Amino acid sequence: MEAQVGNRIVLLGPPGAGKGTQAKLMQEQTGMSHISTGDLLRAAIASGSPIGQEAHAFMERGELVPDALVINMIEDRLARAGDDPSFIFDGFPRTVAQADALEHMLAARQIPLDHVMNIAVPRDDVVRRLSGRRTCARCGTMFHVDFDPSRRPGVCDRCEGELTQRDDDREETIRARLEVYDKATKPLAAFYRSRGLLRDIDGTGTAAQVLERMRAQLNGRH
Repeated sequence: MEAQVGNRIVLLGPPGAGKGTQAKLMQEQTGMSHISTGDLLRAAIASGSPIGQEAHAFMERGELVPDALVINMIEDRLARAGDDPSFIFDGFPRTVAQADALEHMLAARQIPLDHVMNIAVPRDDVVRRLSGRRTCARCGTMFHVDFDPSRRPGVCDRCEGELTQRDDDREETIRARLEVYDKATKPLAAFYRSRGLLRDIDGTGTAAQVLERMRAQLNGRH
C-alpha cells in the first residue's frame, strides 16, 4: 500500500471485524501511526488510573465508554503525536458525537481525514471470531481456539503462560456489544457517507484478502 495514497484513515466496523489486524498491516506497510482506543483503554485499566477504573466498569457490561472520556484520551494522544500527520484510527470514533469532535480536532490541526473504511462482517462470524480469542496472561500473545490454536490447550506457545479469555470476549458480552454497535455506531456510516469519505469493505475471508480490497479502494480500483 503506497503511503502517499492516504495519510489519515478511520476504520469502522463491528467488534471482531478485524479493524486491529488491518490497522497493524497498514502500519507495517506505510509507517503510519496506529491509534487504537482499545489499546489506550486497556493501558489505562492496567495502570489503575481513575480513567481506567471508570472505563473498566463500562467495558465489563459491554457498554461504550462515555464520549467525553474517550475524546479526552484521543486529544491527549494526538497532542503526543506532535507534528506527525499520518495515522490510522482503530475503534474511534464510535458515535456521531465522537466523529464530530474528531472533525473539529483535525480541522484545528489542518489535517482532515482522507478515507473512512467500513468493514462489514456477518454477525455470526463476529461472535465466533471474538468468543474464540485467547490471550496469554504473561506475554500478551493472542491465539484463537479455531483459527490459530496453541499447541497445548490453554498454554502459550511462546512463554508457556496461561491463556485467558477477556471478559468482553464472552458470548453474552459480545452480543451486548453488538446491540450497542447497532444503536450507536452504525449511524457513523451515514455521517461519513454524507462527507464523501466512506468506503464499504467486505470483511470476510483472510486478512490478506481484506487488505487487498482496502488497497483497491484506496487506489481507486473498485
